[in-house]
Amino acid sequence: MSRPIIFSIDDDPQVLRSISRDLKSQYGKEYKILSTTSANEAYETLIELKNSSEVVALFLCDQRMPEMEGVKFLEKAKKVFPEAKRVLLTAYSDTDAAIKAINDVQLDYYLMKPWNPPEEKLYPVINDLLGDWHSHYIPEFVGMKLVGYQFSPQSHVIKDFLAGNLIPYRWFDIEKNIDSASLLTINNRTTDDLPMVIFEDGSCLTKPTIRDIADKMGKNPTQLTDVYDVVIIGAGPAGLAAAVYGSSEGLKTLLIERKAPGGQAGTSSRIENYLGFPAGLSGADLTRRAISQAMRLGAEFLSPQSVSDIKQKDGYKTIILDDGPEIISRTVVITTGVDYRKLEVKGVDNFTGAGIYYGAATTEASACTGKEVFVIGGGNSAGQAAMYLSKFAKNVHIIIRRDDLTATMSAYLINQIADTPNIKVMPNTEVIEAEGTNCLEKLTIQNCKTKESVVKTANALYIFIGAKPYTDWIKLDIIKNSKDFIETGRELRSYESFGKVWKLKRDPFLLETSCPGIFAAGDVRAGAMNRVASAVGEGSMAISFVHKYLAEV
Repeated sequence: MSRPIIFSIDDDPQVLRSISRDLKSQYGKEYKILSTTSANEAYETLIELKNSSEVVALFLCDQRMPEMEGVKFLEKAKKVFPEAKRVLLTAYSDTDAAIKAINDVQLDYYLMKPWNPPEEKLYPVINDLLGDWHSHYIPEFVGMKLVGYQFSPQSHVIKDFLAGNLIPYRWFDIEKNIDSASLLTINNRTTDDLPMVIFEDGSCLTKPTIRDIADKMGKNPTQLTDVYDVVIIGAGPAGLAAAVYGSSEGLKTLLIERKAPGGQAGTSSRIENYLGFPAGLSGADLTRRAISQAMRLGAEFLSPQSVSDIKQKDGYKTIILDDGPEIISRTVVITTGVDYRKLEVKGVDNFTGAGIYYGAATTEASACTGKEVFVIGGGNSAGQAAMYLSKFAKNVHIIIRRDDLTATMSAYLINQIADTPNIKVMPNTEVIEAEGTNCLEKLTIQNCKTKESVVKTANALYIFIGAKPYTDWIKLDIIKNSKDFIETGRELRSYESFGKVWKLKRDPFLLETSCPGIFAAGDVRAGAMNRVASAVGEGSMAISFVHKYLAEV
């Protein structure tokens, strides 16, 4: 946390030098001393200080200034830093204005010029005011600020990106947080400009895209290696493991992620069956550890950035990005994982990001406090989300089409759900309609057997209804099964088209696709086990096959 600021403003350079000298002499070690001869410049500086989470403890301002009277400046400054102490520097003839300012701007003190000796006429006054300020001061959050509407899909996307990339930020709900309106006002913005992101350096962006935020934060490397040994596409558990092993074994490694690292596992509130963590760990914690490990070992990380195609020429692979330079690599590991399937039900699209969320969406959990929440799905991801949401919600309702959870969920989760009084399982049911005005308000639930329906109050709906592989972007002759999962290894020989694309004498390696030197690991691969541990294992195993491939070319 930076030092609190004492800010002096006086248009007379000689007076300003004198007051600044005395302030620095007495308070320079504990406070940052700022000074200026321009009231307008001072006010512009206040906006920058507020945006960058700096704090002003005390203003000391001359009353007679040509740009703006001292009382007028303090009146404006009060709106930016209402807790700061306000001292007016006056001549004898200005005492009437100073007395009037006590009521107009809640002036804390007026100080007569000259103030010599400062040990008698300046420091005791300032000491008392700073002591009083400290007794009421609560440190402000230092970092990025996001101002927006709770049920704004664009705000939700930004929150998910920041949380997924482990970027600390503070959320200001324009409808509930009293400080959010002042952040708009001092930045000359209106609610039409939301969402607004204020960065730690004081700058701000309105209605930014994820790429805008990433570029501003410098998350994407500006210099890429000419040729990589391995490029990994997708930063889920498999991709992160591949990046750790690739970089640790001396390969020039680049990891590309279109959204945020961690994949579906990264959004999990608690993974309790991962080896070596008896108390469990969150997906975000696992992701943070893996990213730090990979980058420490030398891997480069490019995010958010989408790959639109892979091309092959002379044994090299060219990765085509949606927005950015082409990247050349000797090998590629595809670990793009899966996306949640969309719920094709009336009204769902209208409220996606505004009360309806795909996946855990832990960024929105606190908004569910004391409310009715629904979860669709009977797998482990749905169970973990229900357990996490039960800490906030009044009730969590799990909607499943089956008779119970035993066929699709791990026993430890079923037992935890049974022991949680505010989680209720709704078997043999499905959602047939979502309703609301600006956000989700009601769900129509139907019994699958009797076809009877009932309307329920619903403040949030979290959807976990199975997954489809993220392989639509692949245009290369990479063989996929009927459900678009990538086929690898010996299974490829069962496809008629295999002989047309595979021209090597050897069989494909276990995780190798129908294109030599391009591998697949994790949930995107046909036959994968859909567990975090198996994805990590496949990601590390893929690097061993990368070495074998590089040894033969």
